[in-house]
Amino acid sequence: MLDVQIVRRPMSHPDADALCAAVQAEYVTLYGGGDSSPIHPDDFEPPGGAFLVGYVGGRAVASAGWRRLSAEQAASNLPTAEIKRVYVDPAYRCRGLARDIVLALERDAHTAGIDRLVLETGPMQPAAIQLYRRLGYTDTTGGGWSQYAGYPGVVIVELLLPRQA
Repeated sequence: MLDVQIVRRPMSHPDADALCAAVQAEYVTLYGGGDSSPIHPDDFEPPGGAFLVGYVGGRAVASAGWRRLSAEQAASNLPTAEIKRVYVDPAYRCRGLARDIVLALERDAHTAGIDRLVLETGPMQPAAIQLYRRLGYTDTTGGGWSQYAGYPGVVIVELLLPRQA
């Protein structure tokens, strides 16, 4: 198991920016284009969100962010946030880093008053789908926040917080 240090960073921080560019490049390879969901770095600033970067030996190798959704977007009265830009550098995959950063993101969001997390992923990312399923995320429709709802193979999931032990 790697010793990972997870730090909150502005999305505009060079390490966060580089990891976001890497995940977008991976989406181009997998899907023929990047994630076109409208994103503004301010969406991932407290109190409405956060962006986390995971470091191994001082190198930025993982990322994940959450941003608060309105009740209308979430189609829920529960305080809800969307997870975006979960990524682990390919050289560091299969070592538990994705799990570590998602769990850290869940704790951060819950501490900020979030009771429900949602996210979307695609059919070309079976390891991500497997991770979310193992972590207890279950299928949902996507409410008003998912621009990919109805796309073939899209997987839209949710998790109620706090995580039950």
